[in-house]
Amino acid sequence: MSEGSYPMKVSFTGNKKYISLASVICMIIVWKILSLNFNSDFVLPSPEKTLITTLTLFTDGRFLEIAGSTVARGLIGFVISLILGIGTGIITGINPYVDAFLRPLLVTIRSVPVISIILLALIWFNPGSVPVFIGMLTMFPFITTNVSDGIRSIDRDLVTMAGFYKVRRERIIRELYIPAISPFIVSGASSALGIGWRAIIIGEVLSQPEYGIGTMMQNAQTFLNIDSVIAWTIVAVLISYGFEKIIRWIERKFITWRT
Repeated sequence: MSEGSYPMKVSFTGNKKYISLASVICMIIVWKILSLNFNSDFVLPSPEKTLITTLTLFTDGRFLEIAGSTVARGLIGFVISLILGIGTGIITGINPYVDAFLRPLLVTIRSVPVISIILLALIWFNPGSVPVFIGMLTMFPFITTNVSDGIRSIDRDLVTMAGFYKVRRERIIRELYIPAISPFIVSGASSALGIGWRAIIIGEVLSQPEYGIGTMMQNAQTFLNIDSVIAWTIVAVLISYGFEKIIRWIERKFITWRT
């Protein structure tokens, strides 16, 4: 049965790739039709012109510094939110009273419009720190909630049994808690990064640090270089996609480890 189903799985995966490719082609065709309809690079440049502009960005001597600054801010915000989120998630998952106390705070952080937080952060921090703060505050609730759910998903009977047989705490953490919450951490990190990158670039657009993708997008928009705005958007999407693939690769490794 397994031998017969394997080719079907491969075929299905191949079909999905073709469907995704067809979707991309359709979007490019619609883009081309709209650009011909507007007939103005100040409204919507053609796909080929935007592609040339995007490729030109990679030859710019400042490209690595600009993109690297955004990536660095994203990673700093992510690491801070990951550390705080895991710690807070473990505490709220273990202690229901702490969970009840912090849950309104987490809901508030997730519900407040990002623009409101950015406007306040512009008063509190320097331009380079605003995107880091925004990214951290945006990603933190996702990681915390996922870790907390992971802790609560652990079978309490196993914990009780381990205590009854006097299993060492280090072994309980290593063989019970870590395998249980790891997939939740990875899943939360994946969701957090997807939201966090957008928040970081929005923060750069408004705070205008010296280097950053958001800064370049804002400058391009000021001079009506719409092709540059879209080109930098494509760069941001590629960076986000790359980190998403890394997270998914880690997730597959954790799932394999658990099974």
